[in-house]
Amino acid sequence: MERIITSKELEDEQTGQLSLRPQKTSEYIGQDKVKERLNIFIQAAQRRGEPLDHVLLYGPPGLGKTTLANIIANEMDGDLKVTSGPAIERAGDLAAILTSLKTNDVLFIDEIHRLNRSVEEILYPAMEDYALDIVIGKGAAAKSIRLDLPAFTLIGATTRIGMLTAPLRDRFGVLCAMEYYTVDQLMEIVIRSALVLGCHITKEGAMEIARRSRGTPRIANRLLKRVRDYAEVYSDKLISLKEAKAGLEMLEVDDQGFDRVDNKILEAIIDTFNGGPVGIDTLSYFIGEELGTLEDVYEPYLLQKGFIIRTPRGRVATEKSYKHLGREMGKSKTKEEQNNFFND
Repeated sequence: MERIITSKELEDEQTGQLSLRPQKTSEYIGQDKVKERLNIFIQAAQRRGEPLDHVLLYGPPGLGKTTLANIIANEMDGDLKVTSGPAIERAGDLAAILTSLKTNDVLFIDEIHRLNRSVEEILYPAMEDYALDIVIGKGAAAKSIRLDLPAFTLIGATTRIGMLTAPLRDRFGVLCAMEYYTVDQLMEIVIRSALVLGCHITKEGAMEIARRSRGTPRIANRLLKRVRDYAEVYSDKLISLKEAKAGLEMLEVDDQGFDRVDNKILEAIIDTFNGGPVGIDTLSYFIGEELGTLEDVYEPYLLQKGFIIRTPRGRVATEKSYKHLGREMGKSKTKEEQNNFFND
């Protein structure tokens, strides 16, 4: 079962989210520094009659990278072509995409850090010279042909900028770091999305959803949709503070935006390992989650919110974790309570 508060896009959201995405910079809420810079660069490029320089957007998933790419394409009067690093398996796949572009089109490559190295090398002349080098034949009979490409903008998105190769990273003229949203910004997004969805929500209800959305618009919109379903059944479609709290409680999303697994991680560190340190492998075994899932999905938000810290010897729970679970620092559960934890 998919997590309701995962920042990754779920399958059923790939089309449903489109209606909630803003189409212009003026409609885009948050990321003010990124918007300010992009507005300047877009206006300057338009005045010169040139395509926008290539853009690299990096940061956690769900913060609006694809939405920004769509807005840039609209502002530059071009079409948006969307693909991802893992989807481009061969150099020929990328060549087919590049030759289909028109002037001022925007090519958006999500998870660009996962591009195959041989495919990545095809991008270099395309980004620098708007040209595509193709080798025809093999051995001594091989010939290199250069095809001219229309002036386009490449927008790369990555959650792991450190995994990008230096040659590829250096070819981007505009680098934008995406940051987590404030609660007030998320509240604005929830109110706007509710208007688009045609549901009624109070300011207090929107604030409650925003507080539990882990700083991520994608999660905020997902929670809004599920709370809307709850309100349609129990409160004549109005999402007030009471309905928002009840709906989120039904979804098992607490006031910190944690779900059952987040809390189980904290309980394991505090109750079983006396607050830590505990190695990530051991923690993965005790809560029954894969190591990669624990490191990539659960741990980053707990670290960012200051509920755990990472040390050379392992993970340690902070005072915030003890207060959140209603524990006293230095005290752990009884043997019977620990057994109940593992049988949960």
